[in-house]
Amino acid sequence: MAFRITKAVIPAAGLGTRFLPATKAMPKEMLPVVDKPAIQYVVEEAVAAGLNDVLMITGRNKNALENHFDRMTELEATLEEKGDLDRLEKVEYSNDLADMHYVRQGDPRGLGHAVLRARMHVGREPFAVLLGDDLIDERDVLLSRMIEEQNNRNASVIALMEVDPSMTHMYGIATVEMTGTPDVVKITGLVEKPATGTSPSNYAIIGRYVLQPDVFDVLEHTEPGKGGEIQLTDALQSMAQNNIAGGVYGVVFRGRRYDTGDRLDYIKAIVQLAVERPDLGPELKPWLKQFSANLD
Repeated sequence: MAFRITKAVIPAAGLGTRFLPATKAMPKEMLPVVDKPAIQYVVEEAVAAGLNDVLMITGRNKNALENHFDRMTELEATLEEKGDLDRLEKVEYSNDLADMHYVRQGDPRGLGHAVLRARMHVGREPFAVLLGDDLIDERDVLLSRMIEEQNNRNASVIALMEVDPSMTHMYGIATVEMTGTPDVVKITGLVEKPATGTSPSNYAIIGRYVLQPDVFDVLEHTEPGKGGEIQLTDALQSMAQNNIAGGVYGVVFRGRRYDTGDRLDYIKAIVQLAVERPDLGPELKPWLKQFSANLD
């Protein structure tokens, strides 16, 4: 039976230790990418794909996430009084972006455990999982394509991207079989961050999943894996190998992706997005050229 997918789950309980001390008192998901917090890009992507019911899995010191998607009447009144309607519109935009819900993860026991915390909210419907470290350019189609394939195949679908073989130890990696659809592969195996030289392919999992609700039953019986955490990759490996709920397929993404989970890549993401902006790019591009010329 096909369901219209309406629910998105966004795990956001991580400590953000790579960005300390900036994340000592502020969630890493609230770090600005140009002039919007990273988490807003992710929620906007979910909404653009028709997912208006968003559950955020949070942890301690994450109140700023809830505040961002709630009204700030004092700030709005101040902007309105000043006649700063452009900024007022931007502030109000996030208030009604989606139907937002929140649940705490409690013990940080891994991505699989965070997804399992969504069980009561999701119920027995397929749903999407979006990780906040990966930003997908709004001009490139990914999530809606994954939803389409999930509906066609009645199976779980994950996003894959081909990476340089030297980087496979940083990702979950898939073993795949080709299908009759150019951008879709069947997953036959998954391994989380394989040791250098042992990777079965260079198809890396990136942070988008459209999952059958059966994943909750599998996660409930998944033992801690890499890092002593309950890994979503391990649960999906079991579903792929045993063809549970239609098995697992991958949509191979070849568009623009920005990694904000690493300090250097975070800086690159800001620059890449800023140069494309009509309000920033015309002045930023010549400055970047001059700056880079002076580095030699």
